[in-house]
Amino acid sequence: MTVEDCLPADLRGPTSTITRIAAGMSGAGVYRVEAAGQSFVLKIAGEAENDADWRRALHIQRLAADAGLAPRIVHVDEARRAVLTAFVADRSFMAFYRDPRTHEAALTQLGRTVRRIHALPLPADAHTRDPLEVLTQVRNGFLAGFALPDFARDAVQRVLAEEPPARERALVLGHNDLNPTNLIYDGEAILILDWATAGLMDPFYDLAVLCVFLRMDEGTCLRLLSAYEGTRLAGLPPRFSYHRRLAAALAGSFQLYLARQMKHAGATGAETLDSTPSLGEFYQRMMAGTLKLGTADGQWWFGLALLKESLAL
Repeated sequence: MTVEDCLPADLRGPTSTITRIAAGMSGAGVYRVEAAGQSFVLKIAGEAENDADWRRALHIQRLAADAGLAPRIVHVDEARRAVLTAFVADRSFMAFYRDPRTHEAALTQLGRTVRRIHALPLPADAHTRDPLEVLTQVRNGFLAGFALPDFARDAVQRVLAEEPPARERALVLGHNDLNPTNLIYDGEAILILDWATAGLMDPFYDLAVLCVFLRMDEGTCLRLLSAYEGTRLAGLPPRFSYHRRLAAALAGSFQLYLARQMKHAGATGAETLDSTPSLGEFYQRMMAGTLKLGTADGQWWFGLALLKESLAL
């Protein structure tokens, strides 16, 4: 099978170009396709990806695309487990969010977009996603025997030992990975990429993930939740605050697992809570080019910064 075989017949030919642009965590291949004067994105599932999970995620992706929450699906080759979507030119949600002139509009639109995700119909076969269970698995499995600073282990243990506040709401269809790399802003709408881990979950978790990665203070979190609810809230719900700590601990632990996969040696003994960069400092070093995601050191310090963030929440 060639990559071109995954395209519909009318988009194949000598004038079409296919350029690999990314590789997913599951081993999926992602390609930019230029054909018939149009641009597309082709994603082909990795060999290790479970077939039933792929079909389940495709169903959810279709629901999201039909609701205008994900790029339009152009073609699906189920035999080859390939999905072709319309290419959406990204005008940068982060620029929209960080610009003082548009910050509040971006925050409001983000909250309303998450609300629309959670209003999608629940598939009968959707899996329940429990981030606390995943954190336990990452700690006991992926990170077992990996040398970590004491504060990093303490951050994970603190969340695992915490008694979660009572659930206030019914489970919803959540995205489960709303980090900024999965947001596209086309100048009008916010579209969401990568629905592979979507499933039934507490609605506060998606919101908490956004608040962690976007480094929102409590006032900004409150405005995001108010936009989500469609009414002004007086304070942050305890279960939301719990999910912020959980989201930071899980994201940090997973980044450390990626560092280990990239052959990072682990802690040297010099990494302390004070010497570890904050999440904001990590972002500054990344923009300066001194740290880079996709490298062992980049994932290592990103993970530690997120765990430091968890302890501060």
